[in-house]
Amino acid sequence: MAAPTAARRPAPIRGILTPHMVPLDGHGRINEAELRRYVEWLIAKGVHGLYPNGSTGEFTRFSVEERRRIIKIVCEQAAGRVPVLAGAAEADVRATIAACEAYHDYGARAVAIVSPFYYRLSPASVYAYFREIALHSPIDVTLYNIPMFASPIDLPTIRRLAELERIVGIKDSSGDLPQMMRMIQAIRPLRPDFAFLTGWELVLVPMLLAGCDGGTHASSGVVPELTKQIYDLTVAGDVAEAFRLQYRLLDLFDPIFAAGDFPEGFRLAAGLRGFDFGQGRQPLMPEQREQLEAAGREIGRQLAAAGYAREPADR
Repeated sequence: MAAPTAARRPAPIRGILTPHMVPLDGHGRINEAELRRYVEWLIAKGVHGLYPNGSTGEFTRFSVEERRRIIKIVCEQAAGRVPVLAGAAEADVRATIAACEAYHDYGARAVAIVSPFYYRLSPASVYAYFREIALHSPIDVTLYNIPMFASPIDLPTIRRLAELERIVGIKDSSGDLPQMMRMIQAIRPLRPDFAFLTGWELVLVPMLLAGCDGGTHASSGVVPELTKQIYDLTVAGDVAEAFRLQYRLLDLFDPIFAAGDFPEGFRLAAGLRGFDFGQGRQPLMPEQREQLEAAGREIGRQLAAAGYAREPADR
């Protein structure tokens, strides 16, 4: 397995790429102005990249046309200042390849694709799915392993897929540190350019120390300055300070994650930083809304105590 020619490749994917949420207006439609303002804020806070249409972005709750519109807005607003890793998972391989083509035209750096969901597939079928995409996609592909929502991508399959030039990395949201180490050990000697991203912020420092290139974390859409600082400190070798901030992130993450069904708590918490995300598309019972309101008061106190206050509106 040979590494792709360096001259043919854009810069490797590194750092904190935020899997961000989508603001909705009072009619449940995409609030483009607020989405652009939110993207601008994330970039100003120093995130290394943007990841629209991920699990945190509730991609399954938007239509195909809406998903494309989201990517187009984000690519336009980013304007090449940071790379866009676009979630491109659709229900079948042809639709996914069509999304890859559209997002390439919009200017995304790469796409992230989860294994086909709903059906539990064998490793052979998972390999065949990603191979078909890799052979026909005009844009680089990162695998997205999230076993809680989709067919897992096991290590032998990842090893085989890494032989395909178009596949340039993996985002793993299992939080399994030994598994990440096994992936790095198996693939990096043969593909030094292959990007390893962790999707589980609670082990960001250990993952970076093990050799990860960065992460995509829901909490970076709430406290982007904190997740970036953890990354920067770890890369610089200040592990003690990085771990101190890792524990701060842990204290913030737990109540946000527990506030409601994922990703309601993160929508709520990002709103507490000064954005109008509106009401999500998942209907809620009155008691759920009361629970979110109570959680919001506590999360707001914790954000303020940690120094992450509500930002002034700039519309």
